[in-house]
Amino acid sequence: MTITFVGHGYVGLVTASVFADLGNTVWVIGHTQEKIDNLKKGTLPIYEPGLEEIVQRNVKAKRLLFTLDYKEAISSSKVVFIAVGTPPMPTGEADLSVVFEVAKKIGENLKSYTVVVTKSTVPVGTNKKTKEIINAAKPEGVTFDIASIPEFLREGQAISDTLHPDRVVIGTDSKAAQELLVELHEGIDGEKVLTNIETAEMIKYAANSFLATKISYANAIAHLSELTGADGIKVLQAIGLDKRIGSQFLYAGAGYGGSCFPKDVKAMIAISSKAGYNFSLLKDVEEINKQSVQEIILKAKKLLSGNVKGKTIGVLGLSFKPDTDDMRDAPSITIINSLLSEGAMIRAYDPIAMANAKKILKNIEFGTDSYSVARNADILIVVTEWNEFRQLDLNKIKEEMKDPVLLDARNIYNPEELRGMGFRYAGVGR
Repeated sequence: MTITFVGHGYVGLVTASVFADLGNTVWVIGHTQEKIDNLKKGTLPIYEPGLEEIVQRNVKAKRLLFTLDYKEAISSSKVVFIAVGTPPMPTGEADLSVVFEVAKKIGENLKSYTVVVTKSTVPVGTNKKTKEIINAAKPEGVTFDIASIPEFLREGQAISDTLHPDRVVIGTDSKAAQELLVELHEGIDGEKVLTNIETAEMIKYAANSFLATKISYANAIAHLSELTGADGIKVLQAIGLDKRIGSQFLYAGAGYGGSCFPKDVKAMIAISSKAGYNFSLLKDVEEINKQSVQEIILKAKKLLSGNVKGKTIGVLGLSFKPDTDDMRDAPSITIINSLLSEGAMIRAYDPIAMANAKKILKNIEFGTDSYSVARNADILIVVTEWNEFRQLDLNKIKEEMKDPVLLDARNIYNPEELRGMGFRYAGVGR
């Protein structure tokens, strides 16, 4: 089948590449010549494990095609996916301007029956507006249907999540569109959830908001455990063993970040408010997440006797999670900028996200590895749980540091082991 993706971010590029790898001819429409030229050469604008190899393989096989020309791609496609960003506006609502702009261009270039699918995360009612825009822009006599197929990709595991998802949600009011989309997804594992458009639009926000709630709940329990003398890690481990609850996303730390949870929680609150419902639970989820990041800052200051001015603070991990270079809403940004504002000197390192971090974080030093970050540091803070940090030579780290103080914001180390080595150690919930 020939299909098109408009947008080559995480969702668009990963999903397009996987569909090409399954034997489809896939066009990807971008909006800048430089990025399209790079993609044609197999140079990616994002980091995702395994993606570069899939892109290069399918570019070589001429199944994955990149263009700026809507007419070239859409005229031969049975399905066109909208996979562009929907960032939050100051109100918390999703900015749909690019979605609607793309919808108009798609409509103008339709030549025959096509299914237009929104892959972007959009609030309920967006696809109806998209349909109106396409209908007004399309040539007379050309027919189309619309559908919503939300994505559930985790950065760092996006290829596996595309091929082997828990579910594939297909929302459309057209039987013909549904049958075509089920056929397209035959090579994708996961239960097919067939529903109307409004339900599909709501599912994505509901899922991400629930996962964000689990994270904030875990952090609240961890904080309460510290105040009462309980072992928060054991508490969370024990309740996670309850099959009704499960252990995933039930880990204490520096809170959530990234491109999805922060904006989708905000959007869900805005959607609820617009519908006349005060979603106070999600407002608290958002507030607890902010507090979780602030708790790391307060712990760092406490470990430095309340004063960080003139202190050298090493930070390990900058991306919002491991196995990605994504810095969007990363807790490291808030932590570093707060400590900088109080006069600390920051030295930081991340295995992948350094280039993106340098665009955002100013007036800090970037180390070449973990040991260079520890050199003469008054404290070392682990903010992102990259695997390479789990296997550090901690004796060497201790030797490099001015004072062996370690703040483990992701609980990746054994407290007794580090204290036995002479570190002053603090975790989350411990």
